[in-house]
Amino acid sequence: MRIATWNVNSINARLETVLRWFEAERPDVACLQEIKCVDEKFPAEAFERLGYNVAVHGQKTYNGVALLSRTPLEDVSRGLPGDETDDQSRFIEAVVSGPRPVRVASIYLPNGNPLGTEKFDYKLAWMERLHRHAAELLRLEEPLALMGDYNVIPGPLDAANPGEWTGDALFQPESRAALRTLLWLGLTDAWTEVGEGPGGFTFWDYQAGAWPKNNGIRIDHALLSPQAADRLLSCRIDRAPRGWEKPSDHTPLIIQLN
Repeated sequence: MRIATWNVNSINARLETVLRWFEAERPDVACLQEIKCVDEKFPAEAFERLGYNVAVHGQKTYNGVALLSRTPLEDVSRGLPGDETDDQSRFIEAVVSGPRPVRVASIYLPNGNPLGTEKFDYKLAWMERLHRHAAELLRLEEPLALMGDYNVIPGPLDAANPGEWTGDALFQPESRAALRTLLWLGLTDAWTEVGEGPGGFTFWDYQAGAWPKNNGIRIDHALLSPQAADRLLSCRIDRAPRGWEKPSDHTPLIIQLN
């Protein structure tokens, strides 16, 4: 089973690019973030023609997440538990059916900038809610993949120029500590486990020639329960779509489970 995560930065604006990648790569499951549309505007039919089942948790103009699977999606849950007042569409979870089912979540964690505002407080509170929910899911003792754009740079080796990010919410000690605390629950960072090491960037800003200079950061992650980590064969970053015409500023991360 190959599971991909990709922040597409507006599914309708980049549909041609995204479909090109799906037709070439054919992932079994895909977690999309920042789709930037309500459920009714998601181009589900285009993906259904490629053989995918689709579940969407959208939002007009901002945010939005989706799950696509070649096998049926069961027990679909929209929204991160823990705050009924939170109306931002950043989390969707489902069980991918089959002989060896896997619970998969598509996550778009808050950016948190600028520092010193309620946006950073929201980021940290959201991460605390994710921690509580992940702890509950781990008690199920089943294969679990928490995939998505975490908007956290784990450490200095995960940025081409870490000094550029010292004043950014993505690289604050509090953000990085919250990610470590999540991992300490017993989750495995797939890239750290079987990836290609430093330089495995998933995001390059549109500004200042970041892509041609390879001035990137690693903020898209696949965190796995022990039951999923035991089946982990590979984790790779597909840089190609970032160099295509009209790209997202992120590129896909793909894990393979046996």
